[in-house]
Amino acid sequence: MSKVLSRIGRRRALQGAAAGAVVLGLLLWWLLPLGEDPPSGDITFSTGTTSGVYYEYGSRLRTELAEDMPHLDVDLTTSNGSQENVARVAKGQADFTIAAADAVATYEVQHPGSAARLRGVARLYDDYVQLVVARDSDVRSVADLKGKTVATGLPRSGVRLIANRVLKAAGLAPGKDLTAVSEGIDTGPERLRQGKIDAFFWSGGVPTAGLRELADSFTFRFVPIDAELVAKMHEQDDATSYYRATNMPESAYPTIQNGSTVPTIAVSNLLMTRTDMDPRLTEWLTRTVIKSRDGIGAHVHSAQLVDLRTAIYTDPLPLHEGARRYYRSVKP
Repeated sequence: MSKVLSRIGRRRALQGAAAGAVVLGLLLWWLLPLGEDPPSGDITFSTGTTSGVYYEYGSRLRTELAEDMPHLDVDLTTSNGSQENVARVAKGQADFTIAAADAVATYEVQHPGSAARLRGVARLYDDYVQLVVARDSDVRSVADLKGKTVATGLPRSGVRLIANRVLKAAGLAPGKDLTAVSEGIDTGPERLRQGKIDAFFWSGGVPTAGLRELADSFTFRFVPIDAELVAKMHEQDDATSYYRATNMPESAYPTIQNGSTVPTIAVSNLLMTRTDMDPRLTEWLTRTVIKSRDGIGAHVHSAQLVDLRTAIYTDPLPLHEGARRYYRSVKP
């Protein structure tokens, strides 16, 4: 009887090992296709300013891509932000980029011809609008910016697009009711610390390196942007439908927020490309984006929010065929 049990035990062990090998094989296939040479060539990836999340995410994604596709050369270029990024990809000046959904929708309205070439790869994470003032400032609401000097973001940036809409919803016109200056996250924090501006707008994933660094040397606070103001923004044009009222989490900047959330606006960020991008390369790149979430997220907090279940929702852009192939391949 013991020999029979021994044979049964060995059989079960072999079956278990075989099942484990199958599971491991499936897992490896999900992470990286077996028996397939990685795509090669050259691509240009447009990011953002060096102190922003787009640049940091793009830099770390390039490292991950180098591991999966060692013969793919990824050229990272800086930019002023979302509006410039969308235009670059549409015009063929960049192959991939990250841009906020409102900037994509705005470009589609303004340039319907070239916008038809744009395609989504993945929904990544949300940007939060951050209106920053000195701790002792008398600005308590957006309306209080009247008569102040305010940095509204760089030209062709996503920040500029949102800041102008926020100000309009509050009944303020740049150049008339306040002095608007072109400062982004690279220079705005230092200008505020020096007292050269009264406030600055920023829209990005949290925490953003430029604000984290400012918190180490200067005490500031965030001005709330309430849901009523967001509702007024929705009346401006169709692109504003991508804004939603939310709260910036208390963990974004702990030393500044002291456990409090901040009412504000969120808008999703999209990884995007064009219709003429090689489907096979795009499929591999999409796989790397999903696979590298935890690795990149250990350094870029926003990347932790990349999720396979929501990545396919790239509205207002249809999915690129290569990205669609990947999502179909991992569909339960």
